[in-house]
Amino acid sequence: MTPLTIAVLGSGPVGRALAGAFSGLGHAVVLGTRDPATTTARPEHASWSTDHPTVRTSTFADAVVGCDLVVNASGGDVTLAVLGLADLDRLDGTVLLDVSNPLDHSQGFPPRLSVSNDDSLGEQVQRAHPRLRVVKSLNTMNNAVMADPRRLGSSTTVFVSGDDADAKALVTDLLTALGHDDVVDLGDITTARGPEMWLALWVRTAVALGTSDFNLKVVRA
Repeated sequence: MTPLTIAVLGSGPVGRALAGAFSGLGHAVVLGTRDPATTTARPEHASWSTDHPTVRTSTFADAVVGCDLVVNASGGDVTLAVLGLADLDRLDGTVLLDVSNPLDHSQGFPPRLSVSNDDSLGEQVQRAHPRLRVVKSLNTMNNAVMADPRRLGSSTTVFVSGDDADAKALVTDLLTALGHDDVVDLGDITTARGPEMWLALWVRTAVALGTSDFNLKVVRA
């Protein structure tokens, strides 16, 4: 696919995994964080940065300037605040890939969903930023599988939800380039509710298996 300029918002494990993977595909990647100086001083980030020298680290607002794609890799509990700091209202028609989940850890383990059933975090992001084209995807697996699905040794399934067909096509091309070979388009952004609610089962499955290195597979007749 044509190289993109990608802003990955969130400098934690998810953001670093995706930023590194996108950079490895030849895209120009900027990693957005709240405080670049603090982030780059962290040992884990410094080590990662050494392995990914072409990925710049900047503020959320600076990261999205001139980008073709915004990736929300922030925690679901801070997603709307992070996207507000990025000042996304400057963008018009830009695709936003949302990989976050509405996990609420305030009452201990297992985390609850802060929104479910008749709404989703994906929908909240789209309502908050109506000029963007939001696509929900990759939120049903851990960050290592997001970035490298072949690590599981078998084909697995990833879902996309969004209101704009062209935006979903762009995201699907990116997913395919990462190695995801079974992409299921669930429909409009309201269908993000199902993949987000899967997290309640995902957490319990991870505990039962003793690992988060797994994924779903939709098997057709």
